[in-house]
Amino acid sequence: MQFKHPEILYFLFLLVVPILVHLFQLRLFKKEYFTNVRFLKALTIQSRKSSKIKKWLLLVTRLLFLTALVLAFAQPFFSSEKKSKSQKELYIILDNSYSMQAKGKQGELLQRAIQELLETTAENIRFSLLTNTEVFWNTDIQSIQKELQNLKYSATPFEIDPILNQIQARPSLYPKEIVIISDVIGLESKRLSTMNKTDAISVIVPKAEQQNNVSVDSVFIRQILDNFYEIGVQVSNYGENNQPISMGLYNQAKLIAKSMVRLKKKKQIVNFSIPKKAFHGYISLDDNGLTYDNTYYFSIDERQKTKVTCIGEVTKNTFLSRIYTNDEFEYRNNTLAQLDYNQLEEQDAIVLNELEEIPQALQTTLQSFVNKGGNLILIPSSKSNSSNLNTFIQKIGDIRFQSLSNNEKLITKIHFNHPIFKNVFENQISNFQYPKTKTSFTITSKSPAVLSYQDESPFLVSSVTGEGAVSVFSAALNIENSNFQQSPLIVPVLYQLAQSQEKNGIRSQIIGNSTSYFVRTKLDKKGILTVKNEFEQFIPTQQILSTKVKMEFGEYPKQAGNFAVYNSKNWVQNISFNFERSESDLFQNNEKILDNLNQIDTISNVFNKIDSENNDSQIWKWFLIFALIFLLSETAIIRFIK
Repeated sequence: MQFKHPEILYFLFLLVVPILVHLFQLRLFKKEYFTNVRFLKALTIQSRKSSKIKKWLLLVTRLLFLTALVLAFAQPFFSSEKKSKSQKELYIILDNSYSMQAKGKQGELLQRAIQELLETTAENIRFSLLTNTEVFWNTDIQSIQKELQNLKYSATPFEIDPILNQIQARPSLYPKEIVIISDVIGLESKRLSTMNKTDAISVIVPKAEQQNNVSVDSVFIRQILDNFYEIGVQVSNYGENNQPISMGLYNQAKLIAKSMVRLKKKKQIVNFSIPKKAFHGYISLDDNGLTYDNTYYFSIDERQKTKVTCIGEVTKNTFLSRIYTNDEFEYRNNTLAQLDYNQLEEQDAIVLNELEEIPQALQTTLQSFVNKGGNLILIPSSKSNSSNLNTFIQKIGDIRFQSLSNNEKLITKIHFNHPIFKNVFENQISNFQYPKTKTSFTITSKSPAVLSYQDESPFLVSSVTGEGAVSVFSAALNIENSNFQQSPLIVPVLYQLAQSQEKNGIRSQIIGNSTSYFVRTKLDKKGILTVKNEFEQFIPTQQILSTKVKMEFGEYPKQAGNFAVYNSKNWVQNISFNFERSESDLFQNNEKILDNLNQIDTISNVFNKIDSENNDSQIWKWFLIFALIFLLSETAIIRFIK
């Protein structure tokens, strides 16, 4: 038997007190005989014997009472068989996502949780600690003290299921005690309900005092003027922040514009104008909420012309040449007979305009073109055969042609949420002059439509395939078949379908996003591209694709900022990285998930519970019962024994 508080055993010295009291109560009697009480001699001897027995019984019961009481407060336990029956493996899941940057009564939620772990975890307790980014199996608090103190915020939002999968996959002889420390921002889980019933799951939810927050969500080019870019900055206002905030625009850490903005909506666009040249900087605002989303880094390279090749009859392609003008595009018009296949892979976009048949060699080239990140735009001919079109299109997309319809149809619906129209329209237009088609194919696709007819069938579908995109119209766009060429929609639609964001867009990646990134540069087989700035450097996963290099960044970089891509020591282009903004809204607590979970106030309560179970300290109750029994026994002896 062992004791949780062995220092209390020193109080056993108090047993000396009743012994001393007993000794002082013993008296020596002189024998005096009187003639008139001689007959009482036998009775006196008997009474003396009874008194001695009573005193010894009282001494024993008092000693046992004090002993049982002291032992109860010392909290005895059995460390062998009993402990093995209640043994549990402790797993602590610590949320280190950026929402834990919110401030509670004692500072940032994450830092306070770390401090409490360091202060309350006993050195002899073994546990496993899992965060968004780190895993420490079967360790103790001293072994990971340094790592905990230096724990950084994770760029990826907190997801409980992958962490639970790791715990579930780990073999164990004992039931698992799982403690989740999280503000449960955006917490969704399918695993919590399927965990082993023998595993105990508890949740500690740190509370933020300040939930109001303002976030810079994105930056985009709204308009290209002769000498300026008009850029839009999307800002989200979570909570009740009615005070004007200061926003600054920096290029190479140099302030070039500043504005005071009063946020009247939950989402608001703030406009800035910058010179039409390379930009490598950030937009920043002053806010008392979370700090990680106050700065948005972005880069714009020197504008390059987008290469577009149109394949089709010259007379039918004139409207395309008016859209793809020389100031922004390098436009070529080719017939099938004039086509140079070697130049196709160098293009950013290829338009197939009303080809009745697509040769097999061209099909193969276009398939490779799309898989390497090119944009293909297909405008069918009314004379095309749907089966021939499907033979080609099924190799590179999920779009299918059905029968040709001779019914006139109105194009009435613009799908403003489609990525094609991102930042194109300020307002959603509903009362425009509807364009129409006389004949059209019925097309089906799992991808969402860009434009639709009145009967909800697609007029234009754009599908991401491989690393590129395939956009398909359901009808020919010549003036005999459609008035779409006269519609105000034709310019933004065809412009966006062909535009290369690699060249002329905002260069800003989300850390942790699995989207591939293309760098237009020629690289030999031994060449390696490196991404770096003054604080961090890494080599992304990369694949050479003729005139491009496909890169995937994974979980890198670790910190947001402005970076540059280098081929050895040679600069290639600028690029910027930002954290995901999904945890900026501190009001999105998913507290329903807590309904079926045991919620605990502090970490110390967890350790007290585990200590209580593992040590089987319930044995103290028995000693308390024994103490009560001995106390009652003393009372009975005093009352009933004469």
